[in-house]
Amino acid sequence: MGEYYVTGGCRLSGELAVHGGKNAVLPILAACMLNAGESLLTDCPNISDTRDTIEILQTLGCKVTREGSTITVNSEPADTYTIAEELARKMRSSIVFLGSLLARFGSASVSYPGGCVLGLRPIDQHIKGLRELGARIIDEHGFLTCTASQLIGKNITLDYPSVGATQNIMLAAVLAKGTTTITNAAMEPEIAELAKFLNAMGADVTGAGEPTITIHGVKELRNAQHRVMPDRIVAGTYLVAAAITKGDITLTNVFGSDIRPVTAKLAEAGCEITESTNGLRLVAPPKLRAIRLKTQPHPGFPTDMQQQFTAMLALADGTSIIEETVFEARNSHIPELCRMRANITQVNDGRTSVIQGVPRLASASVSSHDLRGGAALILAGLAAEGTTTISPSHHITRGYESIEADLRALGADIVFNK
Repeated sequence: MGEYYVTGGCRLSGELAVHGGKNAVLPILAACMLNAGESLLTDCPNISDTRDTIEILQTLGCKVTREGSTITVNSEPADTYTIAEELARKMRSSIVFLGSLLARFGSASVSYPGGCVLGLRPIDQHIKGLRELGARIIDEHGFLTCTASQLIGKNITLDYPSVGATQNIMLAAVLAKGTTTITNAAMEPEIAELAKFLNAMGADVTGAGEPTITIHGVKELRNAQHRVMPDRIVAGTYLVAAAITKGDITLTNVFGSDIRPVTAKLAEAGCEITESTNGLRLVAPPKLRAIRLKTQPHPGFPTDMQQQFTAMLALADGTSIIEETVFEARNSHIPELCRMRANITQVNDGRTSVIQGVPRLASASVSSHDLRGGAALILAGLAAEGTTTISPSHHITRGYESIEADLRALGADIVFNK
């Protein structure tokens, strides 16, 4: 239950490389179950979610080794299809093991997943898709138990472009008999990333990153190597850190196209964005401008950046409005920001935040209730007068690999007390 101590007033500047993506590596690790062989992944972030996923793989019987940012998974000795409740409840992404275990063993048993408390986050689309592929699913006592003697490809239309449901269906369908199409599929960059890894193993997936994905089932998969894409949310967080401190930073190992919805809003707020082949530079204005934004599935503005923008816009000139349409309870950071003298009013049952910019924020002891909310409080601390204490740290370390070291490299005054 560590704490971050952030002393505000330092202008961020310099260059920093972004680590591999949390939301990309977790479903890829689940996909390593499919080939009953060896997978080598590079540029894997050393975050608690990755470590917890490795522990799940090991409890399933896989042999997993890690050297620096390289993870090797040998799934050949895997011999069970049940994920212990205490592991599944640590993070939301554990649910994607349903698809890979079902495809590998014809059975899967996973408890309802945990992770940040952001609202209901129903898994009905996961269940619907797997059932259409032929799985029998029993939901009782907090566990989902799935069985299928043979998965059969189908045309599946999602009611909502759920990232997790799209991934689960992809994982199950690559070894199914026949062809599966997913209509109204999620289009996030991490979907295309999963398809790249599956295809490297010998799968036949086309259209990933577009509204319709086609999967032609194959009989078996082979060993594969893959480099994990950069973390677009980490990149966006550090760009906001520069903006809120009136800074000038360059990020490398970033795909500009992946975070264009974020950089477009930063430019609207007055930041100067320069995009190169493998990087981005942000130069902040003397005073940020108020803007209006709405979170939406990709290619809309990502919900995972909403809380960081709330912190930034608390110091913008004018009144900003943020509408959260993805998660109905993604607002636990707002009372904490108000403790730092932000002027934020919530309307529409908490789904809309009206942010009246203030000249400065004040330091305070604040509580981190979820991953991105914790990052938002660190960002607010960078711009506040005095030293802000953010705790507990365990939400933040789920998605950021040494955020304190990265920010210090850019000139921030931040200490992490484990």
